[in-house]
Amino acid sequence: MPLIIARFRLSCQYFHHSGQFLLTLNCDDILMTKIGLIASLPEIDNKPDSVFVMHERSEKLIPFHTHTKGQLSYVEGGLAYITTQNKTYVVPARHYFWIPQGLIHELRVGVFATALRSLYFYSTNDDANEFYGKLGIYPASELLIQMINYTERWDELHIGIGDRNFDFLVALKNMLPDLNKRSLPIMLPKTEHELMQKIMNYLESHISEKLVIADVSEHFAMSERSLSRLFQSQLRISFLQYVKSLRMITAIEMIVKTQKPIADIAFEVGYASVASFSDTFYAFTSSRPSDLRRR
Repeated sequence: MPLIIARFRLSCQYFHHSGQFLLTLNCDDILMTKIGLIASLPEIDNKPDSVFVMHERSEKLIPFHTHTKGQLSYVEGGLAYITTQNKTYVVPARHYFWIPQGLIHELRVGVFATALRSLYFYSTNDDANEFYGKLGIYPASELLIQMINYTERWDELHIGIGDRNFDFLVALKNMLPDLNKRSLPIMLPKTEHELMQKIMNYLESHISEKLVIADVSEHFAMSERSLSRLFQSQLRISFLQYVKSLRMITAIEMIVKTQKPIADIAFEVGYASVASFSDTFYAFTSSRPSDLRRR
């Protein structure tokens, strides 16, 4: 289906994942493709010293873009996906993510009616803490959830210096580095290497089976050493780490998008024991599979 450009009220610069500039959409442009509506970001950079507040509930894709403010977003239900040049991150419900200013990324909300609550912060003091300079995914505390939900009253507004609500948002940003010290490893690396893509597709289609490097290397007529080196050179991750991440991300999607029992999901992503599956899941998401299902 060809790309259709219609009118809409926002403006943003878009990029290829490699960083190559593609186009600037004029104010009031919307992109629509065969996968549905692609919504652009508002003009968040118009006031560099402000915090722009945006709460929305939809299924959408925002193509590769960047902005000069740091983005704090809380996923309330459903799933969100962040793609950078060489990784795709999965953000499940009741988790938040921070995207540093200037990072080229794609954002996709993958489940209809997922609420994405976003605050775009001024970046003038981002060098004060290393937290603000890197992309991260973290479990949301009840305190943070309540503070972010409180900002819905300022939806689609710039809150800046002189506004009586600005100090509240400053305090929220300042507390972020102390909430979580470790970003969760909920991501899969990407590559354009042809053989590596075939191997990744094979692993995905056989995820319910016992996947060991000896069998996979034999299937692709490679030595175990060569396959291991390929994973490290192309994905910067080991074979076992990749398989574990693939299983966990597939499980997250099944928990959110289906009503299958947790035990069935565990077996479908290759775990013989529900207890082992639950422990690994907790290490990746800081929550149990049943907790994510309830949320």
